[in-house]
Amino acid sequence: MRDLMNQLHFKPALAPAAAVTDNTAQVSTILDVYGFGSAVLAFVTGTLTDADATFAVTFNESNDPAMAGANAVAATDMTGTTALASFTFADDIECRKIGYIGSKRFIQATITPSANTGNLFVAGMWVQGHPASAPPANPPQ
Repeated sequence: MRDLMNQLHFKPALAPAAAVTDNTAQVSTILDVYGFGSAVLAFVTGTLTDADATFAVTFNESNDPAMAGANAVAATDMTGTTALASFTFADDIECRKIGYIGSKRFIQATITPSANTGNLFVAGMWVQGHPASAPPANPPQ
């Protein structure tokens, strides 16, 4: 009952990288949710060195592995909201999360800065739960 590790699977979503100093969108990897009943994007901000920047999160789904024909995830297919996952310059070293419970096979998130002239640092991972076959691979593949 207390074994959480063997009920979760992890995949890279937003790799730590050099600071983003403009309004370039940060696009996550595409997650294939096949074989899992739930998925969450969890990410952490670094020190955000701007005085007025905002960072909007969008969440898309598709049945195509390249996200062709992708559409925004409906509110009823999310746990949490894109508004709660979004952040501002004042949210240094904070965590955010947004979950997916929809029926499409592939999901992807984007973090879009506005008015960013400082440094955006962000890193994230996909967390998959409710595996059809447990335990999932360790280390995750």
